[in-house]
Amino acid sequence: MPTPHISAAKGDIAETVLLPGDPRRAKWAAETFLEEARLVNEVRGMYGYTGLWKGNRVTIHGSGMGMPSLSIYANELITEYGARTLIRIGSAGAMQERIRLRDIVIAMTATTLSTPSRGIFRELNFAPCADYGLLEAAVAAARRREVGVHVGGIYSSDVFYDERPDLNEIMVRHGILGVEMETAELYNLAARHGVRALGIMTVSDHLLTHEALPSDDRERSFGDMVEIALEAAFA
Repeated sequence: MPTPHISAAKGDIAETVLLPGDPRRAKWAAETFLEEARLVNEVRGMYGYTGLWKGNRVTIHGSGMGMPSLSIYANELITEYGARTLIRIGSAGAMQERIRLRDIVIAMTATTLSTPSRGIFRELNFAPCADYGLLEAAVAAARRREVGVHVGGIYSSDVFYDERPDLNEIMVRHGILGVEMETAELYNLAARHGVRALGIMTVSDHLLTHEALPSDDRERSFGDMVEIALEAAFA
């Protein structure tokens, strides 16, 4: 059962998996929100934990930075461990003036220049989108909280140090809510394998105002996002 990147034994991974990019955030989320959480993977320092949330089995597993890294873990979690619901929990940079730091962005769609799936789609411009049931449940969960929530399209970039201000301007003009680096490929894989997927992000910085959360404040600001993801998964 172990794969090249996940050493978990058969049965160690739950059908519901939350995917933060940072493995340390996976550790924090598991210890904060799960009962009986135990480490099930630490290959290459990419931590995965499985525990219980309100009696439901959940795995919280790091996915690394960028779509190629997420693609590795999501593929193995789905095809080798039977994951059926995958929710990305991460950070995003806001691209609209009305969005504030610490707001929640829930991705209906994910625009991108390129993904690891490009070789499969070739000339086809496939439009990856969220699972509607998860999306609806996440929006309802977010609205029960005193937190700003924005639902719509995001941009999954394949580079972090972007030098295309013209591209960012086009995204802003077309209403893209924020930029991150993983969701589009997660949605591609979910469609390919017939599983559910959703991207929920906390706004950590703003491309227009240049505001940013201090690094030590980001973790404390992500609690709402994790709870929204858990409530959506088991709605």
